[in-house]
Amino acid sequence: MTESLDALRGAIRAATHAPEEDLLEAFVAAPALAGEQREAARAAAIDLVRRCRSQRRKAGTLDAFLQEFGLSNKEGIALMCLAEALLRVPDEETADRLIAEKIQSGDWGSHRGKSASRFVNASVWGLMLTGRIVRLDEEAVSDTGSWMRRLVNNLGEPVVRQAVLQAMRIMGGQYVLGRTISEALQRGVTENRRGTRFSFDMLGE
Repeated sequence: MTESLDALRGAIRAATHAPEEDLLEAFVAAPALAGEQREAARAAAIDLVRRCRSQRRKAGTLDAFLQEFGLSNKEGIALMCLAEALLRVPDEETADRLIAEKIQSGDWGSHRGKSASRFVNASVWGLMLTGRIVRLDEEAVSDTGSWMRRLVNNLGEPVVRQAVLQAMRIMGGQYVLGRTISEALQRGVTENRRGTRFSFDMLGE
């Protein structure tokens, strides 16, 4: 198995700068998995998913939050978009508009009482409240100044902004382990001892 993995890694390294067209032709020409290999992969995937789902009750509060607001619903997608984009927004005005757009787009009430986690249910109420505070309508697009003044009168956009930013930092820390590979490896030591393995992706932005 080690030799096979070494050979595969060597092939990946050798193809680092290969023309995409050549690689695609090779992939198309490569033999497909045999029937028993395909079935073995399917059985392993089903077993893994079932074991993960059976441990939901053991998951932490943030895991429970991400299970409720996953990529299978528009509210989860909105939160993930915020987590991915908000921390890179350079100015407060853009951040306020982004928060308003994403929070207003969600049907947060549909998640009320759905989770066994009190943390998640409290978060749902907070998102429902935030959605009412930062309701984005045509005035927000056509007259940003007036919309922002109304937001200040209701609660104050700095309060909403800082609350959402902090939440996004917490969410980001769940799946962004570090700014460098060495930092990510250091943070992953504890999980490695528990048997968790990571595949790291370095963003180039």
